[in-house]
Amino acid sequence: MPRDRLERRQIRKFREQAVYVYENVPVFRRKLDQAGIVPEEIGSFEDVRAVPTTTKDELRRAQETSEDGSKGPSGETKAVTETKSTPYGELLAVEPEAVREYHQTSGTTGTPLRQADSGRDWEWWSDCWATVLWSQGIRPDDRVFFPFSYNVFVAFWAAHYACERIGAEVIPGGNLSSVERVELIDDLEATVFMTTPTYALRLGEVAEQEGIDPAATSIERIVCAGEPGASVPGTKAKLEERWGATVHDHAGATETGAWGYSCEGDSLGLHFNEAQFLIEVVDDDGVPVEPGETGTLIVTPLDRHAQPYLRFEQRDRVRLEEPSACDCGRTFRLADGGVLGRDDDFTTVNGVLLSPTAVEDVVRQHDGVADEYKIVIDHHDEKESDVVTLITEAKTQDVETTRTELRHRLKQACGLSFRITLREGGVLERPELKADRVVDRRVNHV
Repeated sequence: MPRDRLERRQIRKFREQAVYVYENVPVFRRKLDQAGIVPEEIGSFEDVRAVPTTTKDELRRAQETSEDGSKGPSGETKAVTETKSTPYGELLAVEPEAVREYHQTSGTTGTPLRQADSGRDWEWWSDCWATVLWSQGIRPDDRVFFPFSYNVFVAFWAAHYACERIGAEVIPGGNLSSVERVELIDDLEATVFMTTPTYALRLGEVAEQEGIDPAATSIERIVCAGEPGASVPGTKAKLEERWGATVHDHAGATETGAWGYSCEGDSLGLHFNEAQFLIEVVDDDGVPVEPGETGTLIVTPLDRHAQPYLRFEQRDRVRLEEPSACDCGRTFRLADGGVLGRDDDFTTVNGVLLSPTAVEDVVRQHDGVADEYKIVIDHHDEKESDVVTLITEAKTQDVETTRTELRHRLKQACGLSFRITLREGGVLERPELKADRVVDRRVNHV
């Protein structure tokens, strides 16, 4: 779709969503009234930016508040008209009986946020994920393996049903050991599996330990989410070499949905799913950045029904590029290099902003060390400065050369001097899902 037509569509759908939440969600009605916003009058991106943003802390407070909403524009979408006890507080835009799915955030950055989805929402979730998977080449003749128990985490549920919508066969691999999962992938000749980059590396390591060559299996594609690694050159290359497969990236959140995905083009980055979301990339002052600049995301799902949001502060940091940066032909804008990290992931060390993905790229490109690593930041024992240490496992006898090379490459990539600690293989923990690799021991650090 041409950009001008796409942008008109986004403004129209944002206006419709603003009207809907104003009529059905008390917390948003108060916010818009206080800001002097008349939802029906939103007609430009400038008007959109006048709408107050929504933070996760704000949503946590609202979900602890009783509803006292008003009737919506139709019987299908009417809000709660009397106070009822639900887990969703003031955030619910429909009658509790309309909720079909419950999920919640991981709670890694605070109290988990509860998310309600109606049947219409669940169709929307499946559509979003089907867009992601189809763009990455998944077709009805694929056999897709999910190596996790889904629990209350939304992404694998939504991806599961998106595979069914496409017509692909689904193999659920929860409640199995890593060895059993590798054996099942090999035995059933799965063509795709979905996981975090960390666990994709771990499954490859387990396969090799079991005498199975990952690159010789039937796996053709790996769809990654939950961490930036699939768009980090060193991690992507290591995964593709180990499995002999194409590695794709995806980004989303429980609050927003599947907002970003890589495609089958040559670019290393994520397309914004601008048919389903209005996505803004802004600087620290909330001003939109230009292509080539870095900013943080503000995301509005344009079709959420039971628990909708306006201008949610996603807090993922990306480098914005034009659609022409990718050769696939899509007119959606692109996040060059995918998600660079969450705002919380970046920390200042001796006046330099440390990017964890830059460290990841260096480690994964070095053949002399294993996949797992830790970054430890602490105050220097003697100097008025901080010290950052990389801890990883050596895969070579030439430890001193490896240490020197890592220190040099990290200095070039990060602008910081690292201490390098090399340990024996197998010492560091192998995470089963996401990995938390940065340990900051400083007091009152920024």
